[in-house]
Amino acid sequence: MKILTGHFRDVVLAVITAAAILCGQSCFAQASTADSSTGFPPLDQWKAAVVAGDAAALTALYSTDPAAKIEANGVAAGADADINFWLGLKARRMKIEIVRLKEKPGAKSAIFKAEVQLANGQMVTVTDAQGWREQGEQWRLVGAERTDAPHLTQPSDMKKNIYPPDADVHAEIKEAEEKAATEHKRVLLVFGANWCFDCHVLDLAFHRPDFSAAMSGYKVVHVDLGDDEKKNADVVKQFDVTLDKGIPTLAVIEADGKVVVSQKNGEFEDARSLTPEALLEFLNKWKPEAR
Repeated sequence: MKILTGHFRDVVLAVITAAAILCGQSCFAQASTADSSTGFPPLDQWKAAVVAGDAAALTALYSTDPAAKIEANGVAAGADADINFWLGLKARRMKIEIVRLKEKPGAKSAIFKAEVQLANGQMVTVTDAQGWREQGEQWRLVGAERTDAPHLTQPSDMKKNIYPPDADVHAEIKEAEEKAATEHKRVLLVFGANWCFDCHVLDLAFHRPDFSAAMSGYKVVHVDLGDDEKKNADVVKQFDVTLDKGIPTLAVIEADGKVVVSQKNGEFEDARSLTPEALLEFLNKWKPEAR
């Protein structure tokens, strides 16, 4: 997971006709009764505009200064592309399941899973992480990281304590190395944090039944990077891990601590968009050879 930065070309809304405004308001009223509130009124408005197919109302919710930054399936895009995607679904209904809603003064971030019913009755799922800011008296969407029809299970919440803050990672690594030596395994170091959505996606994937054979070759240690990604910096340096491409990131080491491989290019930072095959390829490639 990484923070979205940068600018895209402005989406300028020159004129909104009175008829469009009235239609948008009535569509909001109709759509908002279809499903329960998300707990964040601007997101409710956004959802209602999508279900109503109201391009003007939806566009008005995206920031133009700064221009909203969108990433879709790991590829950078602009607000227009995101708007066109949601309107192109021609949704009849949308159910939003909030995974996390985080608030700071003048800003909110929402991670949610959306289940969308299309006109033909087909259901599609989308995971979205949206950042909102208060601009004057209006809340606008300033960034989003969207995953369409994800292949891996997406968590319904982020309550699992994958990275206990009081864990002694140095002791855990030493213990894992000792067990790896006796069991002919390698140690898999997973660098991340509890606030990281993709870290939770990766953890769920590691517990899939079809991953058991690959995971059996490793002793797993989770290395907590903390809120600022500076915690356990000595461990990051020791195992030559790169964090500037996003987290989670992995390193595989031998039982004697020698680094076998450490990720450098944020290969798993967008875990929510990965396929099971991509993860299995990595795990099978670096697990120890069978005796």
